[in-house]
Amino acid sequence: MKTLQKSALALAASSLLATAAFAQTAPAAEAPEASPITANVTVVNDYRYRGISQSNFKPAIQGGFDYAHESGLYIGNWNSSISWISDSYGPNGGFSGNGFTAGQVSSSIEMDFYAGIKKELIGPGFASDLGILQYYYPTSGIPNTNGLTANPNSTEVYVAQNFTFGPVTGFAKFSYAVSTLFGTANSTGSYYPDLTVNYDTGFWGLALNGHVGYQYFAGNQPTNATVWNGNSVGNVSNNTLYGYTDWKLGVTKDFGGGLSGSLAYVGTNAATYQGVYAYSNPQGKNLGRSTGLVSLTKTF
Repeated sequence: MKTLQKSALALAASSLLATAAFAQTAPAAEAPEASPITANVTVVNDYRYRGISQSNFKPAIQGGFDYAHESGLYIGNWNSSISWISDSYGPNGGFSGNGFTAGQVSSSIEMDFYAGIKKELIGPGFASDLGILQYYYPTSGIPNTNGLTANPNSTEVYVAQNFTFGPVTGFAKFSYAVSTLFGTANSTGSYYPDLTVNYDTGFWGLALNGHVGYQYFAGNQPTNATVWNGNSVGNVSNNTLYGYTDWKLGVTKDFGGGLSGSLAYVGTNAATYQGVYAYSNPQGKNLGRSTGLVSLTKTF
């Protein structure tokens, strides 16, 4: 393989020398105009959103597209394979054994739709962003929980401020739920502030990544809620049960040609209540436990 690469380089060099005189007199070609549409696809060993596994510690495939207008308006769609809804309402899920028929729930994908406007109001490298995001989960067979849970489909509005200080880039963001959030009853008004910072090392295409966020859940549990070890948790605040801080430390490698890879270590302080993890899979394992992530992304 190395020999083949050297031969290709030598051939390219010969071609450049042979056309050098023409290149000096030929008019410069205009750079192709950047497309307003971009697309991406990612494979990752565990889909973590706000620190919580959405795929039960299993690999996920993800992808989407974005359209950005020169005015600053944008729309986009992003999708990922998931398992948390099927796990929660399946025969061994958290809502079985509570007087409800679990059934065979089918929900294997998360579809996110978003739109907004992004403008550099402060100055170059400091884009302000305002938008709305709809999380949509095509589902079938979810049992009637008599108000213990809400529809998993969720809507958030968000505002973000991007920043650039030399090799340091990032953003501060605030997301606010205008619907119930991720199936939690009475949770309209929940919010998630977060901060992400990246540092371009200038070496070998490596960038260091850091993130911290806090998921606050508004409202209280329904008065008849008995989802924690069969014990009543009615009127306990949703945030007592489900609120947490998440964090991430990682490194990203730009391979060129729109291909990048990343390694990260993520975790949360998601609590336990009455001996049960706030976020657990059917086997009782903590979906917010600390773990390493490996991903590969191709942008088109």
